[in-house]
Amino acid sequence: MRNTAKITTTVLAAGALTLGLTACGSDKDSGSTDANAALTVAATPTPQGEILTYIKDNLAAKAGLELEVKEFTDYVTPNTAVQQGEVGANYFQHQPYLDDFNKKNGTDIVAVPNATVHLEPLGLYSQSVKKLDDLKKGATLALPNDTTNEARALKLLEANGLIGLKSGAGYSATPKDVTSNPKGLKFKELEAAQLPRSLSDVDAAVINGNYALEAGLSPAKDALAAESAKDNPYANFLAVKKGDEDDPRVTKLARLLTSPEVKKFIEDKYDGAVVAAF
Repeated sequence: MRNTAKITTTVLAAGALTLGLTACGSDKDSGSTDANAALTVAATPTPQGEILTYIKDNLAAKAGLELEVKEFTDYVTPNTAVQQGEVGANYFQHQPYLDDFNKKNGTDIVAVPNATVHLEPLGLYSQSVKKLDDLKKGATLALPNDTTNEARALKLLEANGLIGLKSGAGYSATPKDVTSNPKGLKFKELEAAQLPRSLSDVDAAVINGNYALEAGLSPAKDALAAESAKDNPYANFLAVKKGDEDDPRVTKLARLLTSPEVKKFIEDKYDGAVVAAF
């Protein structure tokens, strides 16, 4: 855990008097409750980091917010950094993922009210076939290996008629819950960030929207199948450690993340590959 104040202790020879000196720059600490301190937000680079950087460069100063963006390429560190106080908030995840993370890790991270920002449609991509019907029997499909996104990937395959899932299979569905598999598809479970690089080794891969974008893939244009945005529970939001929801810096950022300017930025930059959820 990052120290919020480093103490320099000088032991005086004449007695046991100690003098604590607060380190310079502590007002910049992301864990500070000072409304004027910088707020550091953990995010995956695309699109979350890009959206936050747009806010930092164009909107934050006018709103009286000093914003710092710290990018991570995995789905674990942004939550552990919030829990440990290394950053003040994160922006990278959806509710089913957060619920599962809290349950497995004993953390108490919560969504910030009124700060649901966008959806990245999950898509099925391939370098070897151009449409679903071209997938051969016994084809190998790569899936994200974290619990909720693997279930999400399987539900995408089910929605497109490739497999059937056991009745009641929810946000924790795995390949063991597949009850119908007409093509005899094989599944390869990989860390989500590795999926774009797996495309040359498998017949197709279900890739999270942010990693697809980073690899130059568009759910709207390149996916063999993609999630519908309608009634989708996988929208991404701003999250903090429980108790920090009312931090004035967090509420300022929540307003900016759901502003008309950010909605226009999303629409203009991502051309349907990222969809505003507000």
